[in-house]
Amino acid sequence: MKMDNTLLEDINKQINREFYAAYLYFAMATYFTEINMEGFAKLTKNHAKEELEHAKKFYDYLILRDEKVTLFAIEAPDTNWNNPIDAINAALDHEKFVSENIHRLYKESKEKGDYALEVFMGWFVNEQVEEEHLFQSMLDKMSYIKDCSCEIVNIDRELKIENEYVE
Repeated sequence: MKMDNTLLEDINKQINREFYAAYLYFAMATYFTEINMEGFAKLTKNHAKEELEHAKKFYDYLILRDEKVTLFAIEAPDTNWNNPIDAINAALDHEKFVSENIHRLYKESKEKGDYALEVFMGWFVNEQVEEEHLFQSMLDKMSYIKDCSCEIVNIDRELKIENEYVE
């Protein structure tokens, strides 16, 4: 069954959003490296790799459905973060934006009766719950202790240890 043209266009746009997310997280990894926050750098670098995997899932899905993949230019992310809290807040905002698009695609696939796409999108709906939770919980912890930068250094150290074996 051929995919609805609107759904196809939206999936291709989502591939672009996933590549953009990878750019964003690579930019964050660079920022964190520049300010000697190795734990945050590893976390965001690994997250960039995960976003590339998400793009690949969408890409492979369109190929499996014998549909045309269209790649668009990837916009450069805004990198004007003032501090680690600012950067993590930008990550959370971006994940909320991605969630909105994932939910829209899920709803649209259901409304158009594309059951295969609906099932496929279910994985991304659940993934976005995890993505938002990761950055929200980190932001909550960082915001709580924002008056003591030494605690942000401790969070960075914890992240470095947690991400030591994830490369």
